[in-house]
Amino acid sequence: MKGLDTEPYKGVRDFYPEDWGRLSTVFNRIREVLSKYGYEEYQASPLERAEMYESKGNEEIIREQTYTFEDRGGRRVTLRPEMTPTLARMVAHKRREMPFPLRWFSIGNRFRYERPQRGRLREFFQTDVDFVGLPAGEADLEVVTLASEILKSFGATSEDFVIRMNSRALLGAACKAAGLTDAEGVKAYWLLLDKKSKMSAEEFEAARGDRDPLRVIEEASDPEVRAEKEKIEALIATLQARGVDNVRFDPEIVRGFDYYTGMVFEINDTNPENPRALFGGGRYDALVSMFGGDPIPAVGFAFGDVTFMDFLETHNLLPKSETAPQVYIGIPTIEDAPLAQEFGETLRDAGIRTFVYLGERELGAQVKDAVKRGIPYFFAYGSQEEKSSMVRIKHLAKSEEESIEENQVAKHLKGLLG
Repeated sequence: MKGLDTEPYKGVRDFYPEDWGRLSTVFNRIREVLSKYGYEEYQASPLERAEMYESKGNEEIIREQTYTFEDRGGRRVTLRPEMTPTLARMVAHKRREMPFPLRWFSIGNRFRYERPQRGRLREFFQTDVDFVGLPAGEADLEVVTLASEILKSFGATSEDFVIRMNSRALLGAACKAAGLTDAEGVKAYWLLLDKKSKMSAEEFEAARGDRDPLRVIEEASDPEVRAEKEKIEALIATLQARGVDNVRFDPEIVRGFDYYTGMVFEINDTNPENPRALFGGGRYDALVSMFGGDPIPAVGFAFGDVTFMDFLETHNLLPKSETAPQVYIGIPTIEDAPLAQEFGETLRDAGIRTFVYLGERELGAQVKDAVKRGIPYFFAYGSQEEKSSMVRIKHLAKSEEESIEENQVAKHLKGLLG
Protein backbone atom coordinates (compact mmCIF):
# COMPACT_ATOMS: atom_id res chain seq x y z
CA MET A 1 0.00 0.00 0.00
CA LYS A 2 1.39 3.38 -1.02
CA GLY A 3 2.01 5.77 1.86
CA LEU A 4 0.38 9.18 2.14
CA ASP A 5 2.15 12.15 0.55
CA THR A 6 4.49 13.88 3.01
CA GLU A 7 4.53 17.19 1.11
CA PRO A 8 2.44 20.04 2.63
CA TYR A 9 -0.58 21.43 0.81
CA LYS A 10 0.42 23.63 -2.16
CA GLY A 11 1.28 27.16 -1.15
CA VAL A 12 1.72 26.52 2.58
CA ARG A 13 4.78 25.68 4.65
CA ASP A 14 5.91 23.33 7.36
CA PHE A 15 8.05 25.07 9.96
CA TYR A 16 10.70 22.79 11.40
CA PRO A 17 12.27 24.02 14.66
CA GLU A 18 15.12 25.89 12.92
CA ASP A 19 12.69 27.67 10.57
CA TRP A 20 10.16 28.46 13.27
CA GLY A 21 12.88 29.60 15.65
CA ARG A 22 14.11 32.12 13.07
CA LEU A 23 10.59 33.39 12.36
CA SER A 24 9.69 33.53 16.07
CA THR A 25 12.77 35.62 16.73
CA VAL A 26 11.66 38.09 14.06
CA PHE A 27 8.15 38.22 15.54
CA ASN A 28 9.56 38.84 19.01
CA ARG A 29 11.66 41.75 17.71
CA ILE A 30 8.53 43.23 16.15
CA ARG A 31 6.65 42.77 19.42
CA GLU A 32 9.39 44.62 21.31
CA VAL A 33 9.17 47.65 19.03
CA LEU A 34 5.37 47.80 19.12
CA SER A 35 5.24 47.36 22.88
CA LYS A 36 7.61 50.30 23.34
CA TYR A 37 5.05 52.47 21.56
CA GLY A 38 2.26 51.27 23.84
CA TYR A 39 0.62 48.86 21.40
CA GLU A 40 -1.13 45.82 22.88
CA GLU A 41 -1.37 42.44 21.20
CA TYR A 42 -4.74 40.84 20.45
CA GLN A 43 -5.83 37.69 18.63
CA ALA A 44 -8.96 36.15 17.09
CA SER A 45 -10.04 32.97 15.33
CA PRO A 46 -9.11 32.63 11.63
CA LEU A 47 -12.75 31.68 10.94
CA GLU A 48 -15.09 34.57 10.11
CA ARG A 49 -18.52 34.97 8.54
CA ALA A 50 -18.14 35.31 4.77
CA GLU A 51 -20.48 38.31 4.53
CA MET A 52 -18.10 40.43 6.59
CA TYR A 53 -15.57 40.44 3.74
CA GLU A 54 -18.18 40.70 1.01
CA SER A 55 -19.55 43.96 2.36
CA LYS A 56 -16.29 45.93 2.59
CA GLY A 57 -13.39 44.27 0.84
CA ASN A 58 -11.43 43.82 -2.34
CA GLU A 59 -13.61 42.19 -5.01
CA GLU A 60 -10.69 40.29 -6.55
CA ILE A 61 -9.72 38.82 -3.18
CA ILE A 62 -13.32 37.96 -2.31
CA ARG A 63 -14.16 36.46 -5.70
CA GLU A 64 -10.91 34.66 -6.51
CA GLN A 65 -8.70 34.34 -3.45
CA THR A 66 -10.73 33.52 -0.35
CA TYR A 67 -11.12 30.08 1.18
CA THR A 68 -14.88 30.17 1.68
CA PHE A 69 -17.04 27.16 2.50
CA GLU A 70 -20.34 26.17 4.08
CA ASP A 71 -20.15 24.65 7.54
CA ARG A 72 -22.36 21.81 8.81
CA GLY A 73 -24.91 24.34 10.01
CA GLY A 74 -25.30 25.88 6.57
CA ARG A 75 -23.35 29.04 7.43
CA ARG A 76 -20.87 30.49 4.93
CA VAL A 77 -17.44 30.76 6.53
CA THR A 78 -14.19 32.30 5.31
CA LEU A 79 -10.64 31.69 6.48
CA ARG A 80 -9.51 35.26 7.09
CA PRO A 81 -7.56 36.78 4.18
CA GLU A 82 -6.79 39.89 6.28
CA MET A 83 -7.26 41.14 9.84
CA THR A 84 -8.66 44.68 9.59
CA PRO A 85 -12.35 43.66 9.31
CA THR A 86 -11.89 41.40 12.35
CA LEU A 87 -10.39 44.31 14.28
CA ALA A 88 -13.36 46.50 13.28
CA ARG A 89 -15.80 43.80 14.39
CA MET A 90 -14.11 43.41 17.76
CA VAL A 91 -13.99 47.18 18.34
CA ALA A 92 -17.66 47.55 17.38
CA HIS A 93 -18.61 44.70 19.72
CA LYS A 94 -17.15 46.41 22.83
CA ARG A 95 -16.98 50.04 21.74
CA ARG A 96 -18.75 51.27 24.88
CA GLU A 97 -16.41 49.43 27.23
CA MET A 98 -12.95 50.28 25.88
CA PRO A 99 -10.78 53.35 26.50
CA PHE A 100 -10.10 55.11 23.19
CA PRO A 101 -7.81 55.62 21.43
CA LEU A 102 -6.72 52.00 21.02
CA ARG A 103 -3.24 50.95 19.99
CA TRP A 104 -3.51 47.31 18.95
CA PHE A 105 -1.47 44.81 16.98
CA SER A 106 -1.82 41.18 15.97
CA ILE A 107 0.51 38.57 14.49
CA GLY A 108 -1.18 35.55 12.95
CA ASN A 109 -1.83 33.47 9.87
CA ARG A 110 -3.90 34.62 6.89
CA PHE A 111 -5.16 32.63 3.89
CA ARG A 112 -5.51 33.57 0.22
CA TYR A 113 -5.96 31.23 -2.71
CA GLU A 114 -3.22 32.66 -4.93
CA ARG A 115 -0.70 31.24 -7.35
CA PRO A 116 2.36 30.54 -5.19
CA GLN A 117 5.40 32.58 -6.29
CA ARG A 118 8.20 34.64 -4.77
CA GLY A 119 6.66 36.87 -2.14
CA ARG A 120 3.23 35.18 -2.20
CA LEU A 121 1.91 32.01 -0.62
CA ARG A 122 -1.55 30.69 0.19
CA GLU A 123 -0.94 30.80 3.93
CA PHE A 124 1.27 33.47 5.44
CA PHE A 125 1.80 35.21 8.75
CA GLN A 126 0.89 38.85 8.90
CA THR A 127 1.48 41.61 11.41
CA ASP A 128 -1.36 44.14 11.67
CA VAL A 129 -0.87 47.42 13.52
CA ASP A 130 -3.80 49.78 14.15
CA PHE A 131 -4.46 53.08 15.91
CA VAL A 132 -8.21 53.44 16.53
CA GLY A 133 -10.04 56.50 17.82
CA LEU A 134 -8.23 59.61 16.55
CA PRO A 135 -8.79 61.50 13.28
CA ALA A 136 -6.12 62.24 10.67
CA GLY A 137 -3.10 64.00 12.11
CA GLU A 138 -0.75 62.78 14.82
CA ALA A 139 -2.10 59.22 14.64
CA ASP A 140 -1.16 59.01 10.94
CA LEU A 141 2.30 60.36 11.70
CA GLU A 142 2.84 57.83 14.49
CA VAL A 143 1.70 54.87 12.40
CA VAL A 144 3.97 55.67 9.44
CA THR A 145 6.89 56.40 11.77
CA LEU A 146 6.30 53.10 13.55
CA ALA A 147 6.38 51.20 10.25
CA SER A 148 9.77 52.78 9.55
CA GLU A 149 11.01 52.02 13.07
CA ILE A 150 10.17 48.33 12.73
CA LEU A 151 12.41 48.05 9.67
CA LYS A 152 15.18 50.06 11.32
CA SER A 153 15.06 47.86 14.44
CA PHE A 154 16.49 45.05 12.29
CA GLY A 155 19.34 47.27 11.08
CA ALA A 156 17.77 48.62 7.88
CA THR A 157 18.63 52.16 6.85
CA SER A 158 16.50 54.71 5.01
CA GLU A 159 18.44 53.80 1.84
CA ASP A 160 17.12 50.22 2.02
CA PHE A 161 13.43 51.08 1.63
CA VAL A 162 11.13 53.84 0.42
CA ILE A 163 7.73 54.88 1.79
CA ARG A 164 5.32 55.85 -1.00
CA MET A 165 2.28 57.82 0.13
CA ASN A 166 -0.95 59.07 -1.39
CA SER A 167 -4.50 60.00 -0.34
CA ARG A 168 -7.80 58.32 -1.21
CA ALA A 169 -9.49 61.69 -0.65
CA LEU A 170 -7.13 63.21 -3.22
CA LEU A 171 -7.83 60.41 -5.69
CA GLY A 172 -11.57 60.88 -5.18
CA ALA A 173 -11.35 64.62 -5.83
CA ALA A 174 -9.21 64.03 -8.92
CA CYS A 175 -11.65 61.49 -10.34
CA LYS A 176 -14.49 63.96 -9.82
CA ALA A 177 -12.54 66.77 -11.50
CA ALA A 178 -11.70 64.44 -14.41
CA GLY A 179 -15.36 63.66 -14.98
CA LEU A 180 -15.57 60.30 -13.23
CA THR A 181 -18.62 60.96 -11.10
CA ASP A 182 -20.36 57.59 -10.74
CA ALA A 183 -19.24 55.31 -7.91
CA GLU A 184 -18.70 52.29 -10.15
CA GLY A 185 -16.56 54.32 -12.56
CA VAL A 186 -14.38 55.59 -9.72
CA LYS A 187 -14.05 52.09 -8.29
CA ALA A 188 -13.08 50.71 -11.72
CA TYR A 189 -10.43 53.39 -12.14
CA TRP A 190 -8.94 52.72 -8.71
CA LEU A 191 -8.77 49.02 -9.51
CA LEU A 192 -7.05 49.85 -12.80
CA LEU A 193 -4.60 52.20 -11.07
CA ASP A 194 -3.79 49.51 -8.50
CA LYS A 195 -2.70 47.24 -11.38
CA LYS A 196 -0.81 49.93 -13.33
CA SER A 197 2.63 48.65 -12.34
CA LYS A 198 1.84 45.31 -13.97
CA MET A 199 0.77 46.90 -17.30
CA SER A 200 2.54 48.67 -20.14
CA ALA A 201 1.93 52.41 -20.53
CA GLU A 202 -0.04 51.73 -23.70
CA GLU A 203 -2.26 49.16 -21.99
CA PHE A 204 -2.96 51.51 -19.10
CA GLU A 205 -3.82 54.47 -21.35
CA ALA A 206 -6.10 52.32 -23.49
CA ALA A 207 -7.95 51.00 -20.45
CA ARG A 208 -8.12 54.43 -18.82
CA GLY A 209 -9.80 56.19 -21.71
CA ASP A 210 -9.83 59.96 -22.12
CA ARG A 211 -10.28 60.73 -18.40
CA ASP A 212 -6.96 61.24 -16.63
CA PRO A 213 -7.16 61.83 -12.85
CA LEU A 214 -3.36 61.52 -12.56
CA ARG A 215 -2.88 64.54 -14.80
CA VAL A 216 -5.48 66.40 -12.73
CA ILE A 217 -3.42 65.67 -9.61
CA GLU A 218 -0.21 66.79 -11.31
CA GLU A 219 -1.71 70.09 -12.46
CA ALA A 220 -3.69 70.64 -9.22
CA SER A 221 -5.71 73.46 -10.78
CA ASP A 222 -9.00 72.23 -9.32
CA PRO A 223 -9.49 73.82 -5.84
CA GLU A 224 -10.58 70.61 -4.13
CA VAL A 225 -7.75 68.62 -5.69
CA ARG A 226 -5.24 71.29 -4.72
CA ALA A 227 -6.48 71.33 -1.12
CA GLU A 228 -6.26 67.56 -0.75
CA LYS A 229 -2.84 67.46 -2.39
CA GLU A 230 -1.56 70.12 0.00
CA LYS A 231 -2.81 68.03 2.96
CA ILE A 232 -0.87 64.94 1.94
CA GLU A 233 2.21 66.98 1.05
CA ALA A 234 2.07 68.63 4.48
CA LEU A 235 1.88 65.21 6.13
CA ILE A 236 4.92 64.06 4.15
CA ALA A 237 6.85 67.23 5.01
CA THR A 238 6.15 66.71 8.72
CA LEU A 239 7.37 63.11 8.54
CA GLN A 240 10.54 64.22 6.78
CA ALA A 241 11.12 66.93 9.40
CA ARG A 242 10.79 64.28 12.12
CA GLY A 243 13.44 62.06 10.58
CA VAL A 244 11.45 59.82 8.23
CA ASP A 245 13.40 61.15 5.28
CA ASN A 246 12.59 58.39 2.77
CA VAL A 247 8.85 59.10 2.42
CA ARG A 248 7.68 60.23 -1.04
CA PHE A 249 4.42 61.39 -2.60
CA ASP A 250 3.18 58.90 -5.20
CA PRO A 251 -0.25 59.61 -6.77
CA GLU A 252 -0.42 56.04 -8.11
CA ILE A 253 -0.65 54.41 -4.65
CA VAL A 254 -4.29 53.41 -4.19
CA ARG A 255 -4.35 50.16 -2.11
CA GLY A 256 -6.80 47.46 -3.08
CA PHE A 257 -9.31 47.45 -0.24
CA ASP A 258 -12.49 49.52 -0.55
CA TYR A 259 -12.52 50.62 3.07
CA TYR A 260 -9.64 53.14 2.88
CA THR A 261 -10.84 56.74 3.23
CA GLY A 262 -7.75 58.97 3.59
CA MET A 263 -3.98 58.63 3.61
CA VAL A 264 -2.66 55.40 2.07
CA PHE A 265 0.94 54.20 1.86
CA GLU A 266 3.18 51.34 0.82
CA ILE A 267 6.78 50.54 1.70
CA ASN A 268 9.03 49.05 -0.95
CA ASP A 269 12.47 47.50 -0.89
CA THR A 270 14.94 49.58 -2.91
CA ASN A 271 16.60 46.33 -4.00
CA PRO A 272 14.97 45.20 -7.27
CA GLU A 273 15.18 41.55 -6.15
CA ASN A 274 12.06 42.19 -4.03
CA PRO A 275 9.54 44.03 -6.25
CA ARG A 276 6.48 43.47 -4.07
CA ALA A 277 5.37 45.94 -1.42
CA LEU A 278 6.68 45.09 2.05
CA PHE A 279 4.12 47.09 4.08
CA GLY A 280 0.78 48.61 3.17
CA GLY A 281 -1.86 50.56 5.01
CA GLY A 282 -3.76 53.75 5.47
CA ARG A 283 -6.73 55.45 7.10
CA TYR A 284 -10.13 53.74 7.27
CA ASP A 285 -12.58 55.94 9.15
CA ALA A 286 -15.84 54.20 8.20
CA LEU A 287 -15.11 50.48 8.58
CA VAL A 288 -16.27 50.07 12.19
CA SER A 289 -19.64 51.64 11.34
CA MET A 290 -20.55 48.76 9.01
CA PHE A 291 -21.37 46.85 12.21
CA GLY A 292 -23.70 49.65 13.31
CA GLY A 293 -23.25 52.83 15.32
CA ASP A 294 -21.25 55.94 14.56
CA PRO A 295 -17.96 55.74 12.64
CA ILE A 296 -14.75 55.48 14.63
CA PRO A 297 -11.65 56.92 12.92
CA ALA A 298 -8.76 54.50 12.48
CA VAL A 299 -5.44 54.14 10.72
CA GLY A 300 -3.09 51.20 10.41
CA PHE A 301 -0.82 49.02 8.31
CA ALA A 302 0.08 45.40 7.79
CA PHE A 303 2.97 43.32 6.46
CA GLY A 304 3.42 39.66 5.69
CA ASP A 305 6.26 37.42 6.80
CA VAL A 306 7.14 36.18 3.29
CA THR A 307 8.13 39.53 1.77
CA PHE A 308 9.52 40.74 5.10
CA MET A 309 11.84 37.75 5.45
CA ASP A 310 12.89 38.18 1.80
CA PHE A 311 13.82 41.78 2.65
CA LEU A 312 15.84 40.80 5.72
CA GLU A 313 17.64 38.04 3.85
CA THR A 314 18.43 40.23 0.83
CA HIS A 315 19.97 42.90 3.07
CA ASN A 316 21.70 40.33 5.33
CA LEU A 317 19.65 41.47 8.34
CA LEU A 318 18.16 38.17 9.54
CA PRO A 319 18.66 37.91 13.31
CA LYS A 320 20.00 34.75 14.92
CA SER A 321 17.40 32.41 16.36
CA GLU A 322 16.64 33.09 20.01
CA THR A 323 15.04 29.69 20.57
CA ALA A 324 17.75 27.18 19.57
CA PRO A 325 19.88 25.50 22.29
CA GLN A 326 23.10 27.36 23.11
CA VAL A 327 25.02 24.68 24.95
CA TYR A 328 25.08 20.87 24.78
CA ILE A 329 25.91 18.92 27.95
CA GLY A 330 27.18 15.44 27.18
CA ILE A 331 27.42 12.54 29.62
CA PRO A 332 30.35 10.09 29.99
CA THR A 333 27.94 7.28 30.95
CA ILE A 334 24.17 6.91 31.25
CA GLU A 335 24.63 6.82 35.04
CA ASP A 336 25.87 10.44 34.85
CA ALA A 337 22.60 11.70 33.36
CA PRO A 338 21.09 12.85 36.73
CA LEU A 339 24.26 14.85 37.52
CA ALA A 340 24.23 16.45 34.04
CA GLN A 341 20.55 17.34 34.38
CA GLU A 342 21.17 18.90 37.78
CA PHE A 343 24.05 20.97 36.45
CA GLY A 344 21.99 21.89 33.41
CA GLU A 345 19.43 23.46 35.71
CA THR A 346 22.02 25.92 37.00
CA LEU A 347 22.61 27.09 33.41
CA ARG A 348 18.90 27.30 32.67
CA ASP A 349 18.41 29.39 35.80
CA ALA A 350 21.03 31.75 34.34
CA GLY A 351 18.99 32.09 31.14
CA ILE A 352 21.11 29.78 28.97
CA ARG A 353 19.18 27.46 26.64
CA THR A 354 20.64 24.07 27.58
CA PHE A 355 20.38 20.67 25.87
CA VAL A 356 21.31 17.64 28.02
CA TYR A 357 22.05 14.34 26.25
CA LEU A 358 20.23 11.36 27.83
CA GLY A 359 21.22 8.44 25.61
CA GLU A 360 24.05 5.90 25.62
CA ARG A 361 26.30 7.07 22.77
CA GLU A 362 29.99 7.59 23.41
CA LEU A 363 31.23 11.16 23.90
CA GLY A 364 32.65 11.46 20.37
CA ALA A 365 29.24 10.71 18.91
CA GLN A 366 27.67 13.24 21.27
CA VAL A 367 30.04 15.96 20.00
CA LYS A 368 29.06 15.12 16.42
CA ASP A 369 25.42 15.30 17.45
CA ALA A 370 25.95 18.78 18.89
CA VAL A 371 27.60 19.90 15.63
CA LYS A 372 24.74 18.47 13.57
CA ARG A 373 22.23 20.37 15.72
CA GLY A 374 24.16 23.62 15.30
CA ILE A 375 24.74 24.04 19.04
CA PRO A 376 27.87 26.17 19.49
CA TYR A 377 29.24 24.95 22.86
CA PHE A 378 29.73 21.46 24.28
CA PHE A 379 31.02 20.03 27.51
CA ALA A 380 30.66 16.70 29.30
CA TYR A 381 29.50 16.51 32.89
CA GLY A 382 29.58 13.48 35.17
CA SER A 383 31.04 12.18 38.41
CA GLN A 384 34.61 13.13 37.45
CA GLU A 385 33.65 16.75 36.71
CA GLU A 386 31.65 16.91 39.93
CA LYS A 387 34.71 15.79 41.94
CA SER A 388 37.19 18.10 40.20
CA SER A 389 34.77 21.07 39.99
CA MET A 390 36.15 21.71 36.50
CA VAL A 391 34.64 21.34 33.02
CA ARG A 392 36.21 21.53 29.57
CA ILE A 393 34.09 23.70 27.26
CA LYS A 394 34.48 23.09 23.54
CA HIS A 395 33.79 25.90 21.04
CA LEU A 396 32.72 23.62 18.22
CA ALA A 397 32.96 26.05 15.32
CA LYS A 398 36.57 26.90 16.22
CA SER A 399 37.62 23.45 17.46
CA GLU A 400 38.91 25.11 20.63
CA GLU A 401 38.42 24.16 24.28
CA GLU A 402 39.22 25.58 27.69
CA SER A 403 38.96 24.46 31.29
CA ILE A 404 36.59 26.47 33.48
CA GLU A 405 35.76 26.18 37.17
CA GLU A 406 32.32 24.71 37.66
CA ASN A 407 30.98 27.74 39.54
CA GLN A 408 32.10 30.06 36.71
CA VAL A 409 30.61 28.13 33.79
CA ALA A 410 27.32 30.05 33.58
CA LYS A 411 29.05 33.43 33.77
CA HIS A 412 31.67 32.37 31.20
CA LEU A 413 29.07 31.05 28.75
CA LYS A 414 26.96 34.18 29.06
CA GLY A 415 30.02 36.20 28.16
CA LEU A 416 30.70 34.02 25.10
CA LEU A 417 27.06 34.16 24.00
CA GLY A 418 26.84 37.92 24.39
